[in-house]
Amino acid sequence: MTTSLKIHIALLSVFSLSSLYFLLKSRRLRRLSLRSSPPLTWPKIFYLSETNTSKTLAHRLHSFLLSNSLQFELTEPSLYEPDRLFNENLLLFVVSTWQDGKPPTSSQYFSQFLSDAASDFRVGSLALSGCKFAIFGVGSASYGDTFNAAARDFSKWLKALGAKEILPVCEGDVDTGDLDMGFDAWGVKVARVLKGEVEGESCTNGFDEELEEMVEIDEMEETGFGEVDIEDIAGKIPDKNSLQGLHKGGRNGENGVKEMVTPVIRSSLEKQGYKIIGSHSGVKLCRWTKSQLRGRGGCYKHSFYGIESHRCMEATPSLACANKCVFCWRHHTNPVGKSWRWKMDDPLEIVNGAIDQHRKMIKQMKGVPGVKQEQLDEGLAPRHCALSLVGEPIMYPEINSLVDELHRRHISTFLVTNAQFPDRIKILRPITQLYVSVDAATKDSLKAIDRPLFGDFWERFVDSLKALKDKAQRTVYRLTLVKGWNADDIDAYSRLLSLGEPDFVEIKGVTYCGSTATSKLTMENVPWHTDVKSFSEALALKSNGVYEVACEHVHSCCVLLAKVNKFKIDGKWYTWIDYERFHQLVASEKPFNSKDYMAMTPSWAVYGAGEGGFDPDQSRYKKERRHGTASLKTDSA
Repeated sequence: MTTSLKIHIALLSVFSLSSLYFLLKSRRLRRLSLRSSPPLTWPKIFYLSETNTSKTLAHRLHSFLLSNSLQFELTEPSLYEPDRLFNENLLLFVVSTWQDGKPPTSSQYFSQFLSDAASDFRVGSLALSGCKFAIFGVGSASYGDTFNAAARDFSKWLKALGAKEILPVCEGDVDTGDLDMGFDAWGVKVARVLKGEVEGESCTNGFDEELEEMVEIDEMEETGFGEVDIEDIAGKIPDKNSLQGLHKGGRNGENGVKEMVTPVIRSSLEKQGYKIIGSHSGVKLCRWTKSQLRGRGGCYKHSFYGIESHRCMEATPSLACANKCVFCWRHHTNPVGKSWRWKMDDPLEIVNGAIDQHRKMIKQMKGVPGVKQEQLDEGLAPRHCALSLVGEPIMYPEINSLVDELHRRHISTFLVTNAQFPDRIKILRPITQLYVSVDAATKDSLKAIDRPLFGDFWERFVDSLKALKDKAQRTVYRLTLVKGWNADDIDAYSRLLSLGEPDFVEIKGVTYCGSTATSKLTMENVPWHTDVKSFSEALALKSNGVYEVACEHVHSCCVLLAKVNKFKIDGKWYTWIDYERFHQLVASEKPFNSKDYMAMTPSWAVYGAGEGGFDPDQSRYKKERRHGTASLKTDSA
């Protein structure tokens, strides 16, 4: 073999070995690259949400898991093709339960698909055998058997299809005030299970003791577990000291009896300007109180009934309610319940606390432009109490004693009930004016609007209206018109008039309180004053002369119907109240009726007057908004 041939063979060997080396290295690098590249589809976090509660929770969970190097894709079921489920291997669900234990309306197709697949023998019990899942339910325990029913149904359907549950369904309760803490603890458990640190654990609905050991609170705040509202979610995670107080029983009253207002709920309400009294009552300064203190006009109750708005105290002895109305202008930050199950405060302490807090808020108006000393002094001595702040006042077991104490101090009472406690209405002692909220005229619309806790809500509603018939003092139906919801049911409303035969019917356009997660209402649902007037005139006409339109307050978009045979004398309306006479009648302890303490309505408050219900002794201020700036105009009315 020649030297030249040997060199060629040696070079060929070197090149062959080099090529093999680089080929193997290239394949190895390709395999590593494939490992690190994202999968065709990420594991999913589904949120089934009606009022954005579950949606917001899901976003928080997504951020938290991402901070723990766990990548998920947020998915809304209505935008997802359900048959893709059979290709998934890991699913997390945040599921709200809506009416009648069903999932939210936007996810009903997705839910029906899953339900049908679970019961279809052709699909089989191994269709999701390669999939793992965990579910957090969002519901209200006040709804009884349907509490988190949708979350439990999803678990049942997924397991029927062969999916493996890595954690039991965790049932969050929006009414406890600690939904956030329970959800965050569940999220940490999910992360631990997915990272292989622990096997599946049981779920607790409240704050988990291990939470602080699993992840630092500060770290959770940094990853998006931020501040939101109570029902639309609870609130910002309290600091560690607050959590320790909660865990040691800070939410319980004496002898272990639960307090209605938890620390989280208290914090949320106080941010809205409420002054919490004791463990279940509250007071807040109404904007009309501030307005009349400044001489800028009173509310519709001033126009209709002669209330002095700057001497009116808005309060409630029960922050809890038995409804979750879609137009609740308190944003559902109050507790709910079907019966009194909390620690109970003394009625005298509630009255004293309410007046004390009210006076403090009035004093803060000193120095505000337009507030005169005379008006301020009068405001410090309230003469009216609107028991309509929030919640259901007649749920408070000592409501009669509380009302008696107010009357003893010559403070009149306007009490509003939501028509779910007819037996409580029957035992009420004389109220200056008793209201029943008539939010809808049919069973289906009432269910959709009020979202009541009681299964027999319609029967309770009807019995509450009937209970007004036996009341000798002034009674009122209060209608809140919501365009697209209840503003077209004039015939049905007219039929309700005969049930309670109220002295008055207040018809008011819904107040738009801005966009919130608890309500789908927009400005499109707010009627114009002309709409309210048309509805009122039509309803009066349907009564065949029993009622006529008596007063209006244009600013409040509110109209009053009154019984002609009681309150129209010689062509003049007598819708106002002689408050001193009322207190004399109460003190006499003799029977009396609504005609015994009525007073003449001033001409400026009568329906159709040029003033539109605005007191000419006040100064009207109008805001003109131009190019983002506002200027105030004063009218001499």
